[in-house]
Amino acid sequence: MGHECIDASKEFKWSEDVKVKSEVTEIVLVRHGETTWNAAGRIQGQIESELNEVGQKQAVAIAERLGKEERPIAVYSSDLKRAKDTALKIAETCFCSEVTEVPELKERHVGSLQGLYWKEGAEKEPEAYSAFFSSQNDLEIPGGGESFDQLCERSMHALEQIAKKHKGERVIVVTHGGVLRAIYLRITQASSAGKLLNASVNVVHFRDEKWIIDSWSDVSHLSSVGFLQRGFDGDSKA
Repeated sequence: MGHECIDASKEFKWSEDVKVKSEVTEIVLVRHGETTWNAAGRIQGQIESELNEVGQKQAVAIAERLGKEERPIAVYSSDLKRAKDTALKIAETCFCSEVTEVPELKERHVGSLQGLYWKEGAEKEPEAYSAFFSSQNDLEIPGGGESFDQLCERSMHALEQIAKKHKGERVIVVTHGGVLRAIYLRITQASSAGKLLNASVNVVHFRDEKWIIDSWSDVSHLSSVGFLQRGFDGDSKA
């Protein structure tokens, strides 16, 4: 019988059968499966959209992969449906009885760009489009959107809370392309995060208040179901 996932709203207590292997917390970050809007090139932000047929197959494929690896003590997810649906598949395969929703792990609110197609963003909402790709990290996107700094702050805080709650354990977190980009750039201080692919596996370690990227953008498990080559790229207008 596998360990049950932990409800983040409850105080964490060690169960007798849980043993700390090390001081390192391993967090497997997963981007949700492909959606109808991903395939259409439409900007989702915090608007709900469904996994399409490919995305559903991707969710199964990633669940099968993670089910063969070390069993996680918990599965967490953004509260947006595309992430939750992906997380539920993973939890089922990894013998976790529930998925704990973390609203702070939802996608970035991109203001008036939400609902538009990427190809029309620059023409219909030039200020918002420019703000999204701006190197000025404290610039909020017009139309109620977040700045990159705001996205980073909430994403990293949520991730750190999870890491501290599960010291020395392995957990899975299902989230979004924008959040993954923010996490990668904050940890590495790199100038670009590259493409963040649907249903990719991205592993980070937390120890002594420090983050380390263990592996990034692994989609080897998707060879039979495929994935969008363009992925999410918040670093380039191309």
